[in-house]
Amino acid sequence: MPKVMVVIPTYNEKENITAITEALMHLPAYLNVLIVDDNSPDGTGQIADQLAEQYRGRVNVLHRYEKGGLGPAYIAGFKQALQLGADYIIQMDADFSHQPKYIAQLIAKLESGYDFVIASRFAPGGGVDENWSFYRKLLSWFANRVYTRLLLNIPVYDATAGYRIWQRATLIGLDLERVRSNGYVFQVEMAYVACRLGFKVAEIPIYFPDRQHGESKMDIRIQLEAALRVWQVMMRHRALKPADRRTQVYS
Repeated sequence: MPKVMVVIPTYNEKENITAITEALMHLPAYLNVLIVDDNSPDGTGQIADQLAEQYRGRVNVLHRYEKGGLGPAYIAGFKQALQLGADYIIQMDADFSHQPKYIAQLIAKLESGYDFVIASRFAPGGGVDENWSFYRKLLSWFANRVYTRLLLNIPVYDATAGYRIWQRATLIGLDLERVRSNGYVFQVEMAYVACRLGFKVAEIPIYFPDRQHGESKMDIRIQLEAALRVWQVMMRHRALKPADRRTQVYS
C-alpha cells in the first residue's frame, strides 16, 4: 500500500488547520499529513504540534522560523516528505478551497499511469466560486487557459493551481533545487519543469470555493506579477529535457 502524505503550508491559519487536518484524518484513504508552518504569529504552529500529538505517527510538523513564502515552504515540505518515505505527495491549502473530497480521484488518476495530477479549476467540468467577480474569473481563466498554456506550450489548463498529487519519482526527478520561484508563480514553474522533463500530467476538474475563514493571500498585484514572471520561468528552463532528470533523493 503506497504511503500518501499531504503537505500543507501554513501562515496564520489557526481558524482552519484543525478542521482540515481532522477532515483528512477521517477520509477513507489512509493519509499522513505534514504541516509546514512559517512561524505564524497567530499560533498556528502550536496548534499543529497539538495535532501531531493527537494523531501521533500520522501528523508531522515542520517549523520554519521565518516567513519565507509559498515556494520555499513547499520545497522544504516536499524534501521532508521524501525523507519520510512518501510514495505519493499531495499539496494543498489549509483553507478548504482545496476540498479533501477530491483526494480519492487524484490518487486514482495518478495510479492510472501519470507522473503528477492537477486538481483543475479550468479543465472542462471545473469551476470557481460563484461569488467571484466577472473580472477575477476572466483574469484567472485567461492567465491559465490561454496565456500560460500557450507561452510555455504545456498541456495544462490550470498551471497556477496549488492542489496537486505527485509521484515520488517525479519530485525526485524535478531536482527541487532548480525551482526558485516564490509566490503563485512557483506552481507554474513546478508544472513547466515537470513537463520539460517529460513527465506525464493529467488534470481532474474541481469546484474551487473561496475560503470561509481567514484572509486570502492572493490579490491583483500578486496575479499580475506572476504573469510577468512566467517569462522568467520559460527562459530559465526552456533547455531542459528528459535526460536532465535527477535520479537520487535528497540527503
